[in-house]
Amino acid sequence: MEKQQIREILRSRITHISAEQRTLASREIFAKVAALPEFVEARVVALYAALPDEPQSQEFITEWHDHKRIVLPRVEGDTMQFYDYRPDRMQSGAFGINEPQGCEPCPPEEIDVMIVPGVGFTTEGKRMGRGKGFYDRYLAQRGFHATTIGVCLKEQILPAIPTNPHDKAVDKVIFA
Repeated sequence: MEKQQIREILRSRITHISAEQRTLASREIFAKVAALPEFVEARVVALYAALPDEPQSQEFITEWHDHKRIVLPRVEGDTMQFYDYRPDRMQSGAFGINEPQGCEPCPPEEIDVMIVPGVGFTTEGKRMGRGKGFYDRYLAQRGFHATTIGVCLKEQILPAIPTNPHDKAVDKVIFA
């Protein structure tokens, strides 16, 4: 099957999940993330501002931003960079996603843990994104060494995902 066909199947699987079920699954996912030794020890954590079909991250960001340096992505043309999270400096940016504006950039080598969304994952860490390659390019940057943790709903777990040489896997996958 082609990647685009798989994306459509996965989107179809999660459209029937209620907002309440998504909220409960998101809380379970991020409780598991918070318990990971890599997260506990991390000083700088890269997260994401969630789209409606992704595990909802805002509650987790709000909970942890006073305890760890939280950085969020901002799309700049064909690249993605991470910036310090400041609740009062979030604005709708590329693709309608909230992004930090007027905040300090975070060099890739400073990130200890990166929480990575995706359209689909295997339990071994293969990841299928939305097709633009932003995370694949970021994870391939020189100096990036963070532990990567993919997060998704259980309906987004697949036995296999077709990959290309440039596709970057994650170190762990957490789902609920």
